Amino acid sequence: MSSPWTPRRPGSPDASRLLIERAHDEFVSGNSADPRLADIRGIVRDSWRRSLESLVGVEGLPPLALDAEQLERLRSEHPLAGVIDMIRGLLMPGDPTDSGVVVAVGDAAGRLLWVEGDAHVRTLTGDMGFIAGADWSEDAVGTSAPGTSLALDRSVQIRGAEHFNRLVQPWSCTAAPVHDPETRRVLGVIDVTGGEPVVSPQAQLLVDATARAVEGELLLSRMRARAQSRAPRRASPRSAPVRATLSVLGRSKALLEVAMDEGEHVAEVTTRHAELLLMLATHRQGLSAERLAELVYADPGATVTLRAEMVRLRKTLERIAPDLAPASKPYRLDVPLETDAEQVLSLLDRGAHRVALAAYRGDALPESTAPGVEEYRDNVRTALREALMAEASVDVLLTFAETDAAADDVELLRLCLSMLPARSPRRAGLVARIERLEA
Repeated sequence: MSSPWTPRRPGSPDASRLLIERAHDEFVSGNSADPRLADIRGIVRDSWRRSLESLVGVEGLPPLALDAEQLERLRSEHPLAGVIDMIRGLLMPGDPTDSGVVVAVGDAAGRLLWVEGDAHVRTLTGDMGFIAGADWSEDAVGTSAPGTSLALDRSVQIRGAEHFNRLVQPWSCTAAPVHDPETRRVLGVIDVTGGEPVVSPQAQLLVDATARAVEGELLLSRMRARAQSRAPRRASPRSAPVRATLSVLGRSKALLEVAMDEGEHVAEVTTRHAELLLMLATHRQGLSAERLAELVYADPGATVTLRAEMVRLRKTLERIAPDLAPASKPYRLDVPLETDAEQVLSLLDRGAHRVALAAYRGDALPESTAPGVEEYRDNVRTALREALMAEASVDVLLTFAETDAAADDVELLRLCLSMLPARSPRRAGLVARIERLEA
């Protein structure tokens, strides 16, 4: 089968490319009023602005976010690991090493997990740090198809000189995010990098179609796994979860996702069971019955009620992931349980503020009144707020200001106001909002 791409190296600069390069140079040097900027696509200008505000360098290699061991572990755990062959077949039919392009698959934080394709192109793009394990989020490397696609949660094409980093400007790329077919959270990104053919309308259609095909395959795989789990079968050795995640942000009922060797299981759990699981997930050392009752029921003496609820929780988990059922004396989880809130905090630690904010879908179990959950909820919100106010760009802060977590935060609004240019049209709205809150 022939390749959908025409193998060729990026050509020599034409008039349009030179205009973009000069506009880029004026922009990064501080001349945002240069008339040539009016000819730059809005999506690119906005990304350049975010890149500049995030203090992304216009030259230099992207950070290497993963060492070899971390890369191997994330590859084995990532939901897209099982569809890599499908992505190769759709985007690089025939001999991938002679396809004329490089195809990369990254995670939701913009870290490249797989980079494959034309041997010659891979050698050249490797020189600019386009390698597995590198961080290609917009906060790390500026405007690029994979990073900007994740920032905007849509497919994006970036042509040559539109890249913020000059080292990347010889290349063009098209990327599209991949979503969980049930929760719609971003799982990762698919990118094709090469010469001019990779930014044609047909290329964008192909990459978009590949992302949708991948989402469809993920859903079918889950449905097959669920059907198999319901079918009678002979007893066999129990397989431990490969990955277990509890999603609590913005949800009254948590979503428990368990990836096992034979497939994935996704189930909603009640608020009470979510409270218990969240407390055990965040207290890895274990909790006494009295302490767990205090965290969940606000009464250390409510151990009888706690034990009865733990029996019900174990029965629920036996149907989904038996090894995740809590042990006792002390109550604990012997299998690590990740939470989407911890993932947000991890993104903040790595400086991926925009991605972290996108992953923050609201307070943890907002309807819960359990003391332990209320404390955890406040801790996550405070950590997010402090990290963003200390390091994030004004665009990220303005986005955060629109969330429920920051609806009445006058200090945050004043910080945004101080960071905006004097003639920014956003200032009037901020001033009015501050005056309304202080009235």
